[in-house]
Amino acid sequence: MPSNILHVRAETKPLEHRTAITPTIAKKLVDAGYTVNVERSPLSIFPDSEYEGTGASLVPTGSWTDAPSDHLIIGLKELPEEDFPLKHTHIQFAHCYKNQGGWDTVLGRFDKGNGTLLDLEFLEDENRRRVAAFGYHAGFAGAALALLTWAWQLKNGKDKPLPGVSSYENEHLLIEDVKKAVEEGKAQAGHYPRVLVIGALGRCGRGAVDLCVRAGLEDIIVSYHEPIYPHIHLTNNPNRSGISRKPRPSPAHTRRSSSPTSS
Repeated sequence: MPSNILHVRAETKPLEHRTAITPTIAKKLVDAGYTVNVERSPLSIFPDSEYEGTGASLVPTGSWTDAPSDHLIIGLKELPEEDFPLKHTHIQFAHCYKNQGGWDTVLGRFDKGNGTLLDLEFLEDENRRRVAAFGYHAGFAGAALALLTWAWQLKNGKDKPLPGVSSYENEHLLIEDVKKAVEEGKAQAGHYPRVLVIGALGRCGRGAVDLCVRAGLEDIIVSYHEPIYPHIHLTNNPNRSGISRKPRPSPAHTRRSSSPTSS
């Protein structure tokens, strides 16, 4: 019988502030009858205190290695590069099935420990569409970096690279910085940037368009002739599809890291 005990391991990759199970989802799982153990995490965007009251139990960082073998170990990114056998069932992005470096070593650890890997990359719905994917936020963050770079180069020249960026507490703060940079760029150039989004119906494309719209841009060119969202309108021109913005309610800001990371 499958175990109903879930162990959420703390992420260890630098700048990885996301988590596989948020406090809200932890409560839903507990209410559904699961036992949820969450490792304390110094990197997570969610403070440990936010899991209090959800019914989940906080456990020491890295304690998954000593958990009973029938516990399901849930993570987001791949495990640290070590060599001890893996005895658990792990649910995560393993990055092993496209000939990534070290894939054989990673899968060999499961074989040695009689463990199981359930790779989130291959979790699909009935239409064979990936369920767990972060392309939208990759496009969202990538578009933000593009606009920040546009404004930076206008002020500092193309030979001086944009300084390294850090994560944001939430996307509202990111958008505020992007809007400020765009206005500074407009002051230098005399106009707002024109944005071209190729593949705007994909996950990354949707994220890129949404960031640009929320940053206040109106001159967005996309590579197709269908609406993306109800709040934008596409002019059907054989040479150019422009987006004109329509008013819409302010979106609810979800709490997450906006560092440029993806699966």
